[in-house]
Amino acid sequence: MIQRLSRRPLGVLCAMALLALAPAAHAQWKWRDADGRVQYSDRPPPPGIADKDILSRPSNTQRAIAMPAAAGASAAASAASAPARAASEVSSRDKVDRERKAAEDKARNEAKAENCRQAQNRLRVLESGVRLRSGTESGESQPMTEAMRQEQVRQMQSVVSSNCN
Repeated sequence: MIQRLSRRPLGVLCAMALLALAPAAHAQWKWRDADGRVQYSDRPPPPGIADKDILSRPSNTQRAIAMPAAAGASAAASAASAPARAASEVSSRDKVDRERKAAEDKARNEAKAENCRQAQNRLRVLESGVRLRSGTESGESQPMTEAMRQEQVRQMQSVVSSNCN
């Protein structure tokens, strides 16, 4: 009986999660195609489908309605919007470049912080006086001499000074 009670909150939690996801499953478009057949999809109908042929749509979306315009007016509008589009594309590329650069800077700063942390830890161990061993080129382990320790300390101090602010 006690086990049943402890499982109930988990079951209720799962049921609530499923209910929260239910509206996403109902986001269905329904329209009549050019042949008169009813089509169902989770994506909006193609642009050639008239608004009167859309039988149902998700409640949280609306389809953009294109307003018919005179041929001369649309040509003038498209010619006038060409510079705006070009400027928009340039600003879009600039924005992407800035975001990429920011991501690279963030990754570089995170790597520097990690290098700093590791060098500081290694420096603490080297300066603690604990007996250490180092590997040789043949892969064997040998006790670290004082000269080797001092060289490692100098290297770690150099890494700390270049990576830590």
